[in-house]
Parts: sequence; C-alpha cells; structure tokens
Amino acid sequence: MNKQSSLMSRLAGAPYLVWAALFIIVPLGMVAYYAFTDSEGAFTLANLAEISKYKDTFVLSIWLGLLATVICLLIAYPLAYIMAQKGPQKQSTMTMLIMLPMWMNFLLRTYSWMTILEDYGLVNTLITSLGFEPLQLINTRGAVVLGMVYNFLPYMILPIYTVMLKTDHSLVEAAQDLGGNKLDVFRNVTIPLSVPGVVSGFTMVFVPSVSTFYISQKLGGTGTILIGDIIETQFQTANNFHLGASLSFILMILIFICLAVMNRFSDDDGGVII
Repeated sequence: MNKQSSLMSRLAGAPYLVWAALFIIVPLGMVAYYAFTDSEGAFTLANLAEISKYKDTFVLSIWLGLLATVICLLIAYPLAYIMAQKGPQKQSTMTMLIMLPMWMNFLLRTYSWMTILEDYGLVNTLITSLGFEPLQLINTRGAVVLGMVYNFLPYMILPIYTVMLKTDHSLVEAAQDLGGNKLDVFRNVTIPLSVPGVVSGFTMVFVPSVSTFYISQKLGGTGTILIGDIIETQFQTANNFHLGASLSFILMILIFICLAVMNRFSDDDGGVII
C-alpha cells in the first residue's frame, strides 16, 4: 500500500518536474552556456569581463528597484492592515479594486502614465491652467519609479493582507488582556506576525523592478537606462547573445542572493519559505 501510494505521489508530481525542467532548468542552462562561451562555442570569461562597463547601470537598477519597493511597502502595509480589519464584503470589494488595474495589459497601463505625465499631458495641462509653468515629469527617474510602484503595488499588498487575515486574533486579544494598548499590540504582535507577508511582498516587487526594461524605456527615456534595457538591446538589436546572457547571469545571481537572504530572514521569523 505504501509503495503504491509512493508511486502515485511520484506520478502526481511528474507534470511539475517536466514543467520545471522545460521552463526553469533548461532556460537557466542556456543562459549559463551563452554567458561562458564565445561566438564559436569555446569557453571564455571575456563576456563576464565586459560586465564591469555596466556597473553603474547595475547600481542604478538596484537603487531604483529598492526605492520603488520601499515606497510600495509604505503604501501597502497600512492599506493591507485596514483591509484585514474590515468585514468580508468590504474585503472582497477592496481586493477587487486593487486587482482591477491588473486585468488590463501591462503595456496599456504604462502607456496611460505616458499620457498623464507627458509635456502636454493631463498633469501639465492642469498646472498650466492654474497659471504655473509646466513641469518635466516624463523621461525622469521619478517617472520610472512611479511606473514601478503603480504596476507592482498589488504584489506587495496581497501577500501582507493574506498573512494579516490569517493571523490568530486570540493573540491580539491576549496582548490586550495583558494591558497592551493599540500601539503596543500593533508593534509587538501585528508587525512581527506580518513579517512573512512583508518578505514575500518585498521579493515579489523588487525582482521585477530591478529587471524591468519597458517601464524605463517609456517613462524614463534615454536618460534612465537600466540593466534590463541593456540586456534587451543585446538580444534584440545588437544580436550579442553572449554579452546579454552574461549580464542576465549576473543579474540572476544578484536576484538569487536577495531571495536567499529574504527566505532566511522569513524562516528565522517563523514564516514560510517563498
């Protein structure tokens, strides 16, 4: 019976293993292959040596990605806390409103911000109608961060909200019975218990933010070139797959390091591994 159950478990997990091999292991293997080979297929470290030319781009990408992630956290945490305190009907409504923009295409959402922020867009039209000089909003780093926050904010809200929703309310009641006021309960109970959701949301926002390229192209212009733009150019325009793969390989390592740190932090706090 145990052997049959074990066989059924393996068969049930087979589709996942095939999916992981085709869409995770094989692509990562191809990236590693191109990163360490030249145009003739010979082993080389020349591709990795060229990465030093783009160190400033790496730093800028990490900085803007981190800034967008922190802003998302500052917005998402109180909103998730408010949602968790509401009744089921209001929670469903608020969740739908948060998810509603994600039903639209990612490109359309980014184009909408171009319309809002451009020189003769909605914001500058309002400013000039009030008698003020128009502002340079489009093609700035601030616009890129705004685009990241707008597109990835739901990925921060939902994990934190889910963790708070599952929090055992008896722990809050116990803290209140021990004499803790609302601030004490929030600081000593709510925040520690919500750490797994924060870590999950932080990861889900930071990873796409640091590797994005479309947002920076449309909202940042030529003045804000991120590492995702460089990689996209190497594959789409320059046809230099080896340099593009080496940049992707280093970016992938940086992301894996961030994930490892986040997972370790979450695990130490009793949370789930992402």
